[in-house]
Amino acid sequence: MTHTLKVSHDGPVTTLVINRPEVRNALDRETTQALAQALLAFEADEGARVAVLTGAGQAFCAGADLKELAGGVPYEPWAGSEAGPLHRVLDKPVIAAVSGMACAGGLGVALWCDLRIADETAKFAVLSRRWGVPMSDGTTVRLPRIVGMGRALDMMLTARAVDAQEALHMGLVTRVVPVGQAVAAAQALAHSMAAFPQIAMRSDRRSTYAQWDLPEAEAIARENVLSLEARRLEATEGARRFAAGAGRHGQVGEVDEGTRG
Repeated sequence: MTHTLKVSHDGPVTTLVINRPEVRNALDRETTQALAQALLAFEADEGARVAVLTGAGQAFCAGADLKELAGGVPYEPWAGSEAGPLHRVLDKPVIAAVSGMACAGGLGVALWCDLRIADETAKFAVLSRRWGVPMSDGTTVRLPRIVGMGRALDMMLTARAVDAQEALHMGLVTRVVPVGQAVAAAQALAHSMAAFPQIAMRSDRRSTYAQWDLPEAEAIARENVLSLEARRLEATEGARRFAAGAGRHGQVGEVDEGTRG
């Protein structure tokens, strides 16, 4: 690991902090590789259930370090390369906690996450448009899938910045919180997600991502296959807890340790 990426653990929640505030958390090659390794370590950690990804200081991430690129360091795709941190969706959810700018590749990092919690200072933009640097982080695929083609093209072709409230309106972010509270809100949400039975949550998540590539009937058939393990190991026990009163007054009830995925 490197000092430019901090990783901490709070029970089932892992927090990753891009720690280059002096350059608005732009990702140089060293930090990009460290992020890829840290995400794989989170996925492999049996005790980790949900991750929060954020940036230190006043920005989420300004994308690739263009000064490093200008110096001749090879620029490898973050999504198109198997070694890139955004190459594939992990088997566990990741929440982006966004303060300040999430631009260019930083937008790509936020889009790769399952959910995006933004504070009121957050701004999203494809500012790399100004410098002739193409998107190679999955943005051209993930952005239109999240906000729609028209809004995605507006952002990608004009380089204009979208503030937190507009991002919420277009579905780019999940929720907006007061200034300085994005990380705390994301971590609280992560803990609540970590308390759910994990097999069902992950199988539903896998089905949701997989359906993009399939006709409706095939997608529903895949949903059925993915649900089998949760139905066998979690559903009956969960129904019993509900019937015993765990679901009253909005209370989820205690998570059965035996249901951990």
